Amino acid sequence: MELTKKGHACIRLTTGGRTLVIDPGAFSEADAAAGADALLVTHEHPDHYDEGRLRAALEADPAVGLWTLASVAERLSAAFPGRVHTVGDGDTFRAAGFEVEVHGQLHAVIHPDLPRVTNVGFLVDGEVFHPGDALTVPERPVRTLMLPLHAPWNKFSEVLDYVREVGAARAYAVHDGLLSDAGLTVYGRNLGPQGPGTGPTAYARLAPGESVTV
Repeated sequence: MELTKKGHACIRLTTGGRTLVIDPGAFSEADAAAGADALLVTHEHPDHYDEGRLRAALEADPAVGLWTLASVAERLSAAFPGRVHTVGDGDTFRAAGFEVEVHGQLHAVIHPDLPRVTNVGFLVDGEVFHPGDALTVPERPVRTLMLPLHAPWNKFSEVLDYVREVGAARAYAVHDGLLSDAGLTVYGRNLGPQGPGTGPTAYARLAPGESVTV
């Protein structure tokens, strides 16, 4: 399976000529959702959910489906009957040939004064886990963790402890669109051999558009 990092929190997974896109939000490229056979959205915040991009992808191909939580599905289901699927923690489904498990329920706390929205993470083909905006630990081993690197709701110690707790073979950065080049360098150093240690997990950051085989 080929994993391609897109801008900020978006990734594309491709195998056997099929493509699955997770979180083609407003901080990603304008064409991030284009050409997808299936779309997954973790939650309603605009850096993960861009209604215009989702509508364009769904209108371009009547075979494309969207799997997401209720807060997003209710905004699109009427326009695309039978193609927008509501999922939640513990659900499993098949999307464009990919086997997907749903883990998690709530967005991480930004501040106690701000209401928490719902959030789900997606484990694809038992290999790649994208947690959205939460530090959800799946109830099963995963080999590839998409790591929310930087956000208003996290700090480095939490990020590192999350990597250690999940214990994946490798972690690739997502949610990095707010970082400058200097910030990316600092995170890379702290999550690399010079840092306090990530346990069994090898950390790397893919530049937008860069791909690896997982």
